[in-house]
Amino acid sequence: MTGSEDYAPLRTFIFKVANRCNIDCDYCYVFNSKDQTSRHLPARMGLDVARAAAQRIGEHAMVHGLRDVHVVLHGGEPLLVGPRHMADVLSAVRGGIPAETTVRFELQTNGTLLTKAWLDLFEQYRVVVGVSLDGPPAANDRHRLTHGARSSATSAVRGIELLRSRPQLFAGLLAVVDLANDPVEVHDYLASFEPPVIDFNLPDGTHDNPPHRGDPSVPEYGRWMSRVYDAWLARPEYQHTIRMLEDIVALSSGVRGSVETLGLAPPTSIVIESNGTVEGVDTLRSVAEGASWLGLDLLRQSFDEVMRHPKLLHRHIGRSALAEQCQKCPLVEVCGGGYLPHRFSTDRGYRNPSVYCADLQYLIRHVQDSLSHHGWSAHTPAAPPP
Repeated sequence: MTGSEDYAPLRTFIFKVANRCNIDCDYCYVFNSKDQTSRHLPARMGLDVARAAAQRIGEHAMVHGLRDVHVVLHGGEPLLVGPRHMADVLSAVRGGIPAETTVRFELQTNGTLLTKAWLDLFEQYRVVVGVSLDGPPAANDRHRLTHGARSSATSAVRGIELLRSRPQLFAGLLAVVDLANDPVEVHDYLASFEPPVIDFNLPDGTHDNPPHRGDPSVPEYGRWMSRVYDAWLARPEYQHTIRMLEDIVALSSGVRGSVETLGLAPPTSIVIESNGTVEGVDTLRSVAEGASWLGLDLLRQSFDEVMRHPKLLHRHIGRSALAEQCQKCPLVEVCGGGYLPHRFSTDRGYRNPSVYCADLQYLIRHVQDSLSHHGWSAHTPAAPPP
């Protein structure tokens, strides 16, 4: 591969506008994992960085003829930067990208700081907002407490209810799976807020530090998500999507997805830190100190140069980047070997099956078996010969 035409262009740009947070989630890969880089980065993204990022995105969009790009405002807790600074960032981004390219803004927040003033600003710039909430108060507060070890649930729910008053701004809810919580109770509670989308993330884990399990011989996370799937289908009045499950359905049907966590298509997202440095997958911070570091920044490199970084080659070579066991698996087109951070081990790097391999197999087969009862047939290409 020598030219930009060999690479899928970037379409989603994740801006780390804040590197501080007002709550202290114990599973946070930014502040409570092996890599503590964020604590030493600027507390908020400066306008010079936002302008430089917009210029680079504009260049990338023009080279690749992109009609739209997705800019995600992330953290830490992005609302800590304050409405005035956020307005300046949004203005700098929109003003720096050519009018031929539509900018679609999204913001991910814990919801505790949302106010009418924030929603007015988001209305002005058409920013849709996702909120992180792990379920009912007891489930949410198992991990998502304030720095004073107090509940964050009440404030988060207040923010969600405020957001519901402007449904055009409500992007959805995001929950991290915890086996200690009942999956049906969590799903139905989140669904009660009538979000358009519910996302479920599997906890960070590697082969060196695997996720908690009651019985390591059982695909407990796959069973947990399978119960979510059944609860989702049980009530026809539900209008929300569940991203992980819909991705499994689409990929099983032969759609070539571009999500980071499933499928073999190259991911099209990149992370821009508050100081202008660039990362491919920032959740690699949960793996080891410096695992996400590329040594690149927006002042020196274009996004086409970023895409050619050796650490990002796995994005472009697909199946051959996976462990031999994964390459032979009939479900590889769907699971894609699993999320990159979940494939890490100290002795073999990232060329391993996911620590959630059995869980993903169980969940994928559960979804496919369910659909087959309605006359649907999975698209499962044969694996290449060994």
